[in-house]
Amino acid sequence: MSAAVAEPVAVFGCRPRVAGGVCFLEDQVVLHAAGTGCLRLHLEQKWHKFIPGTEKSRGVQALAVSPNRRYLAVSETVAEQPSLTVYELSSVPARRRRTLTSAELPAREAVSLAFSPDCRYLAAATAPPEGHLTYWLWEKPRLMAAVRVEAPGSGICQVSFSPQDNAQVCITGNGFFKLFKYSEGTLKQVNLQKGEPQNYLCHAWLSEEEVICGTDTGKLILFETGELHWETSVEYKKTPRELEEDATTEEYESSSDVSCGLASEDNGSQQDSLPQISAVAAYSKGFACSSSPGVVLLFEKTKGKEVYKESQEIWLPRDLFSSEPKQSGRQDIICICFSPSEETMVVNTNKNQLYMFTMLSTDLMKEKAAYFAYLNFPLHSASITGLDICIWKPILATCSLDRSVRIWNYKMNTLELYKEYREEAYTVSLHPTGLFCLVGFSDKLRFISLLYEDMHVFKEFAVRKCRECLFSNGGHLFAAVNGNVIQIYSSITFENINNLKGHSGKIHAVKWSADDTKFVSCDTHGAVYEWNLLTGKRESECVLKSCIYSSIALSSDAKIIFAVGSDQTLKEISESSIQHEVPAFGVVYTAVAVSHSGHMVFVGTSLGTIRAMKYPLPLTKDFNEYQAHAGAVTKMSVTNDDLFLLTASEDGSIFIWKVYDKGGGILKWEKEVEYAEEVLIMRSDIEEKSQAMLDLQIRVKELQTENDYQLRLKDMYCDEKIKELEENFTQEIGSLKTKHQILQAEKEKQELQHQFQLSELMNKQAREVQQLESDSNQKLLMENEKYQELQVKSQRMQEEYEKQLHNLEESKSRAVKELTEYYEEKLNEKSVLLEEAKEDMRQQLQAHEEIKKQIEEDEDREILEIKIKYERQLLEEKESNLQLKGETGVMNKRLNSLQKELKERNRDIEEMRLEQQKLQGIIKSLEKDMLALKTEIQERADTIQDKEKHIYDLKKKNRELEKFKFVLDYRVEEFKKQIESRENDIKTMKEQICEMEGELERFHKESTQLKLNITQLQQKLKATDREMHRERQKKQNMEALIKRFKTDLHNCVGFIQDSKKMKDRIRELYTKYVQQSDTVETEALDTDLQQEYMRQREYLERNLAALKKKVKDQEVHQAAYMRIVQENVSLIKEINDLRQELKVAHTQVHDLRSTLRLTKKKQAIQDTAPSSELLSSPAVLRLNAEKESEKIIEMQQLEIQYLRDQIQEKGQVLAVQPLSGGNLPKLNLERSHKRQQQ
Repeated sequence: MSAAVAEPVAVFGCRPRVAGGVCFLEDQVVLHAAGTGCLRLHLEQKWHKFIPGTEKSRGVQALAVSPNRRYLAVSETVAEQPSLTVYELSSVPARRRRTLTSAELPAREAVSLAFSPDCRYLAAATAPPEGHLTYWLWEKPRLMAAVRVEAPGSGICQVSFSPQDNAQVCITGNGFFKLFKYSEGTLKQVNLQKGEPQNYLCHAWLSEEEVICGTDTGKLILFETGELHWETSVEYKKTPRELEEDATTEEYESSSDVSCGLASEDNGSQQDSLPQISAVAAYSKGFACSSSPGVVLLFEKTKGKEVYKESQEIWLPRDLFSSEPKQSGRQDIICICFSPSEETMVVNTNKNQLYMFTMLSTDLMKEKAAYFAYLNFPLHSASITGLDICIWKPILATCSLDRSVRIWNYKMNTLELYKEYREEAYTVSLHPTGLFCLVGFSDKLRFISLLYEDMHVFKEFAVRKCRECLFSNGGHLFAAVNGNVIQIYSSITFENINNLKGHSGKIHAVKWSADDTKFVSCDTHGAVYEWNLLTGKRESECVLKSCIYSSIALSSDAKIIFAVGSDQTLKEISESSIQHEVPAFGVVYTAVAVSHSGHMVFVGTSLGTIRAMKYPLPLTKDFNEYQAHAGAVTKMSVTNDDLFLLTASEDGSIFIWKVYDKGGGILKWEKEVEYAEEVLIMRSDIEEKSQAMLDLQIRVKELQTENDYQLRLKDMYCDEKIKELEENFTQEIGSLKTKHQILQAEKEKQELQHQFQLSELMNKQAREVQQLESDSNQKLLMENEKYQELQVKSQRMQEEYEKQLHNLEESKSRAVKELTEYYEEKLNEKSVLLEEAKEDMRQQLQAHEEIKKQIEEDEDREILEIKIKYERQLLEEKESNLQLKGETGVMNKRLNSLQKELKERNRDIEEMRLEQQKLQGIIKSLEKDMLALKTEIQERADTIQDKEKHIYDLKKKNRELEKFKFVLDYRVEEFKKQIESRENDIKTMKEQICEMEGELERFHKESTQLKLNITQLQQKLKATDREMHRERQKKQNMEALIKRFKTDLHNCVGFIQDSKKMKDRIRELYTKYVQQSDTVETEALDTDLQQEYMRQREYLERNLAALKKKVKDQEVHQAAYMRIVQENVSLIKEINDLRQELKVAHTQVHDLRSTLRLTKKKQAIQDTAPSSELLSSPAVLRLNAEKESEKIIEMQQLEIQYLRDQIQEKGQVLAVQPLSGGNLPKLNLERSHKRQQQ
């Protein structure tokens, strides 16, 4: 028989106390522990992907994600045996790659995991005091190394790899901070722990050498290469709201004495709580840590004495729906993690909650304190005791021992409503409409209305500790369990209609039939009763006293009851007897649910697994089992369309499963359900919101009037500013023009000076060249004489060096002999001293042992005496204790002093050994010096020979250089002659270039003229084409007229015998086709066209002749004159443009003033009208005027800046650059023209 298939589509829950319990896989994908496995959650798209744990797993204890985000390592307990598994996250679904086991180590669960930077190695740490650190090559899988970590006590333990070194591992815990280095199959400790041991709760690597650690006393300790580098203490933090409340209470204290006492008690209670660093995580700017419940501190790196400085506080938000809002934000933060881009920070708390904070806001926020937001929504933090669904809406209700009631949407995967109460909630039931719910609290049963944003208690019933309650399928009735009695109430009148009595044990589950005529219940004494609600009596019963029933389910026809209990079976009951029993195979069934079609049965176990099977029930293991919850399944329910299965557990998690058949298709319901979208809302809430809207509208109107007033003020201010700027700009333009003229005159003067200076410089250069040649000849003669003198000196130096070497050898041999004799004597003395020190050590050790024995004997006697005194005199106990403490202190001091003496003696011995080693080293170094000196003597002899050879070579080179010099002198004279000829050629080439440039300019002008002629001819062609087209149309029209005339004539010919009709027809033809005005107009048009054509022709011929004359005149004029004319023209254009702009600005100012007057008049008229009827057009006019004035100011500023830059450039040109010709340079006026266009 084929079994049913279920797939988890959403998980609402988070497993607490998991090392590394939250981490990022991508910027928007978070992974955290949930149930027995891990959940991948997308923050924007809201999809859930569950990674189930190993079969028979009891939940995740630690997890770690590799740096490349491809692998996940999980530590869990499987069938009471520890398991270490590595998953591959890149495959869909996540695939189990390796399971790491070792027979060499004791079976203990890993409490902390870490991947190496290259993702090849995995480090795992087991909990102290008998903890181990293991180093795995997980892909093989192979245990590379293991080391025992001894600790004084138990506590939190954490392991991590260096961010850049695969071989370096850090482990911290209660009383130890150790750095290990992997080499040659072993883990060796690198650091030595100094100072008092601390309880290190967490740590993080900040760089390759820096590790930050947090302690249980609120200390942050920075270790660099294993040594203490920086330390700071963090104070216990109060929330900003608490600080405000403290400030208000202090003000109130001054007025009353009673409040003083209360405040001091509160302060004392808060002072007792000490800070502790519970979590720490590193990011690019520094690190984040949690020092107090509910707060994360951001530390950033500084360059001062304090290596890291606190930059911001981020607080958990207060939950307004909580029964204790102050305490809701005071949760211990267990884990902190950052996204790969460091835009988001996510934290996990001890109450199973996940919060997030966007790091981008830290740069924008000016306040020091910021607040987290829920990652998605608040989750259950304790066992879920109740779960129910409704018909109208895709929602489910849950209640928990965390005193909260929550409404979830299983289609959208969201939390719709949430409220926390002061009492524990044991059961919940949703009305079929989804607008109401029943909740059984420890003190009362409450009928609650589910409003749009709140839960409102509508009615309370005096039913204490109601463990089960359920609405009927029609919603008109509901059942509530009160002890051993089931009370039936009307959900309309709230009257107690019936009481069903008969159960002897506690009732664990109740169910209504589909038509609400039958009611089924089960209890702890093995009884399953079927009740008839019309009579209020039992119809059937099935009692099995050996079984404690925990859950029941009814088929859709209410003929079959499925029950589960403590006897590890699933029972099928019908007609008051057990028809079938299906074994659970070693597991206790805790919950059961049946699909509405009746073909599928789902069972929850005490291990948290879900089993899906088909009906009729199989007797063998023909079912699908899914790993889900980490605790026993408490409630199960199937939706009315049989598409979803909903399960809740003791671990506080809710799973939503999509149900499939064996082929993988979704089980479809007969009718597609349309869900209702109605919600309830209180009348007072609507009134409050409408009042708030009115207030906001009034506020908007006030702001509009304020903005109008401010705009008027700005307009006035802008007008005044425009006037001032116009005056300033006109003055500056005038002054700049005068400066420009002065600079042009100076420029011409400086050009003449530069030409005169150039001629002088050329003459100077020629003289200096001649002098340099004569000086070089004299220097060569001097150098030759010096060379001969140096040769004589080198021979003398060689003789002196040989004598000195001989003397040095003799002196060194004597010194070596003396040193050897001296150090041999010292060695003998030291060896004698060593033997004496050893004898002293032996004697002292013997004395120490004797003292120890005496001390032990004395202590035994004193203890006996103290016991006797304690029995005799109870009153003198304190004095005797003090005496004993003093004596033991003295003895401890003696012991410590003896131990110190021993250590000093050991140090002396080691120092003597070191001195001996040093002396031997000195002897060896002296021998080395001897060898080095001999080698130096040989090397110097070799160098002398090399120098002699080098001198001989230099002599040869000198002779060759003299020959070469003679040749060069001859070639220099030849080159001078060539240079003169070349300079003449260059002059001729320059003249040719000038001529070519002139020709180029002519060609350019001719080309431009030809382009103009071409454009004119093209235009003429177009005109002729149009005329041709018109003539053709005329021709066609004439042809049509002729045809019509011919046809009319043909018709007239038909009346040739009748003269009267013939006359009439001819008259009609005349009136139709011949008009006197037409003939006149055609003749006039023809004459006008001819005259116009002749005029245009004469005009074009004159233009051509004038242009030809101009071209000839331009070729005659010089290029310099043309440049000056062009510059003058451009300057005149600029002046005209500036004048036009000034005129435009004046007109704009005039328009603005006129608009201002109009607006003032309109405002005076509209002052009587209400503020709401004000028109928006004056404001628009003001905005346009303001923009126009700003544009005018910007353009004038740009023009002034450009003129200033041009003046500076001209000044620099006059001061530095000499001009080659007498022509003025062109002004670069293209930029100014572009700016004017902009």
